[in-house]
This record gives sequence, structure tokens and C-alpha cells, in this order.
Amino acid sequence: MLETVNQIFQIFGASVVVPIMIFIVALCLKVKPKTAMMSAFYAGVGLTGFGWVIQAFTPTITKIIKQMVSNTGIKLPIVDIGWQAGSLASFGSMVGLSFFVFGLIAELLLFAFGVTKIFMASNLWNNFGFMIWGTVCYYVTHNFWLSLGLSFFMLLYALLLAEVQADRWSDYYGVKNASVASLHNIEQVVPAIILDPLWNLLGFNKVKMTPEYFKNKLGVFGEPTTLGALLGLLIGILGNINALNTMKAWGQILTVAVQLSAIMTIFPLITNVFSQAFTPLADEIDKNTHKKTGNSDESVNKVTNKKRWFLGVDDGVGYGEPATIISGVILIPIMVLIAFILPGNKTLPIVDLISLPFMVESIVAITRGNILKVIANGIVWFSLGLYASSWLGTFYTGAVSHYGVALPAGIVLITSFNLMSRPLNALVFAAFVSQNPFFIGLAIIIYLVLLFVLRRYRPQIWQYLNNMAAKNAGYSGSNEKITY
Repeated sequence: MLETVNQIFQIFGASVVVPIMIFIVALCLKVKPKTAMMSAFYAGVGLTGFGWVIQAFTPTITKIIKQMVSNTGIKLPIVDIGWQAGSLASFGSMVGLSFFVFGLIAELLLFAFGVTKIFMASNLWNNFGFMIWGTVCYYVTHNFWLSLGLSFFMLLYALLLAEVQADRWSDYYGVKNASVASLHNIEQVVPAIILDPLWNLLGFNKVKMTPEYFKNKLGVFGEPTTLGALLGLLIGILGNINALNTMKAWGQILTVAVQLSAIMTIFPLITNVFSQAFTPLADEIDKNTHKKTGNSDESVNKVTNKKRWFLGVDDGVGYGEPATIISGVILIPIMVLIAFILPGNKTLPIVDLISLPFMVESIVAITRGNILKVIANGIVWFSLGLYASSWLGTFYTGAVSHYGVALPAGIVLITSFNLMSRPLNALVFAAFVSQNPFFIGLAIIIYLVLLFVLRRYRPQIWQYLNNMAAKNAGYSGSNEKITY
């Protein structure tokens, strides 16, 4: 059965499977069949659009990044070849396939019994993020049940973090009753909350480094389209710093500038289409919430309403938001530089650097689009992540080569900057892979304590995050977003 499921997913892909899931979920929420069908189509169109744009841009930006790395003289043994190899490996292992099937059942049961208020089953594709950790654990320990347990445990705390950020994410990105819960992009909630008092102490919250500020102060040069071109020029020049006297170099520089400008312009349009897939579902959640509270108007307090729940949506919904994509792109050359100067680092981030806008979404939402804070958080957390992926390099390489794809010629060790440069995930993995009952039990106890706190104090936590976000000057979220 597991092989059949894998074959179905490989044949039809996310752009077909995800819309089917959304259609089924919509019908279960009593959305009209016509509306449910349109939601499914919007999801398919959005995912296809994301795929087309990223596939067209990735080869260009990857080549520039490789040149940038070459110019700096970086020689690191663990090379980032992108998350796709990890995805293939997760579907090629028995542990991964088992989680893909039984993890879906677990997500439904966890929601049904109120353990989580996140309906993760609507974001089936991103389950590979849990599957790859179980796959790597099985490669190391050869313990099937321990490895499957690791994937399930990571699901539990990912859902917890997704609920913690849910009100902020939903408000900032303007998608009612929605949150992202993919394992590889949710743990940034931790530094976004913990480090915020430090950034405020340094006055970062008073710095109006937001897309809205750029637009108002810089005029045409503050438009996301123009900013994309300028950032493209910068990255292109860094990638051709030793050949600026050649026409070929300037051809590549200007190509990157135009393509990044296009990304900044087109991605929000695709995002708008994709987000429409979840609007009817989110509206239905609102209606159900009002019915359960006995209140049919809009006066229900969304922060204090304990019956409110959320759809787990794909990270692509927020990728094209101005502060998100600008922050992510600025972090590309910064992370290349950090990889070069960070003592003890063995990881060379390349292909997954294009995923940085996905990786900062939670930080953007919690800091209310404060780009300076996003970059500061990214530098701290992703630097720790480089150490994590350096430690995991041998394990990840073995798992991918065994269950997934052959290694590229000339590369000894590989990683995925997006999947493996995760300090929190690496700590949990270390606890389970040790096979030590004390460390595994400690991880479980910490989760249970945090779950108890969330269940009892969720309104207070959300209010705290809203107050924290309100301290940032400028961008107030979805109501003031730049429109295209």
C-alpha cells in the first residue's frame, strides 16, 4: 500500500494532490461544491505558478551564488544541493512512506481531539519535512519505531509552534484563520520571540525599515519591483566582482537584476491567486466559530476565542509579501559571507538560499515586517543552523544517497540548508538518535509542559505577541500592505 501511495504522489505531484485534498476538506467544511472546486483550482494554479517561477529563477541565482562563493575562495566540505534531494529520499524510505500515510491519520486525530487547533491535513505536501528526519534517523539507528516516533514527535511540536504564531501570521499575511506549520520553516518562531526584547533594547523596533517606508521615502526606488532590480544588481556584481570589465559579466548582472525584479513583481500576483484557495475555507471556519459561540456577528474577539482554529497552509502564501521577499534576498549574500567567516562551520549554502524568504515568514509576521529585526534574527538563527547542518552532514548524505539520489560528481558530503540548518530540529534529532530514554523523555516532558501552557494561556500568549509586534514602527500588517 505504501508503495502505491508513493507512486500516486510521484505521478501526480503536489499541484494535483494538494488541490484534491483542499477540495475534500472544503466539502467536509460544508463549502458549496462550486466554491470548493474553485478553491482547488486556485491551489493548483498557485502551486504551478510557484513552480514555474522558481524553476526559471533558480538556475540563474544558483550560478551567481556559486560564482560569489568562488570569488570569496570558500572551500567547505558539505555542499547544499537543495531540499529536493531530501524530499526524494523521504519518499524512498519505508519510515518516510509510513509517516506519509499514518501521519495524515495522526494529524486528523490530533485536531479532532483538540490536541492542536491547526488542521494540518490541508497542507499534506509539506509532510516530507517530517519524513526526512525520520529517514535520516533510521539510516543512523536502524530502529524503525524510534525513527517513526521522531517524525511524529516533530509533528507535535511543529503544530504547537504553528498555533503560537497563528494569530500573528494570519493577521500579518491577511489570510483569515490560517497558519504555516511546515517543520522546516516553523522553528523560527523561537528566535523571533526570544530575541525580540534584545532587539528592542538596541532600538531596532524604532527603525522604520519596512517596504512601506521604502516606498514612501524612496519613491520609485522604494517599489518592490525596483528594489528587486537593485538587489539583483548587487548580487550580480558580487558574483562577477573579478570580471566587471567584461561584457559577459554585465550581461549576467543585468539578467539577474531583471529576473529578481520579475520575482518581486510576479510572486505577489501568484500568491494572491494561491491564497484564494483558502479564503472560502477560512470564511467557513469563521461561520462555525460564531455558531459555536452563539454569536452571529463579527464581535467575537479572535484573540480570546478558545474555539478558533486554523488551516495549515503552504508557505508559498507568504513568499511574495514585500517584507518577506526583501528580507530573504538581503540575507542571501549575508549567509554566504557568514559561512565563510564562521569558525568551525563546514556547510556551504548554495541552492537553498533561494528558499530564504520561506524561511523568514514566521519572523516577519511576529516582528510586523521589521526588516532589520528579520535580518538580525536570521543571522543569529541560521548561523546556529550552519553548525547544525555541519554536524548532520555525514548522516544526511548517507540517507539521501541510500534512499534518494546519487551524489553530484565531485561532491563528497551534501546537505539542504532549508531542511537541515535547523538548531531546534537538530536538538530533537540528537535526543532521539542517542536512543537514551532520559533525553527522549526530557524532550517529551518539555513539549507537554509547553502544550499545557498554550492550552491554558493561549489568549494571553497571543495578546503578548500582538503587543510585541505593535512596538515596531511602521508596517502594521495586512491592512497596509503594498498592493499591486
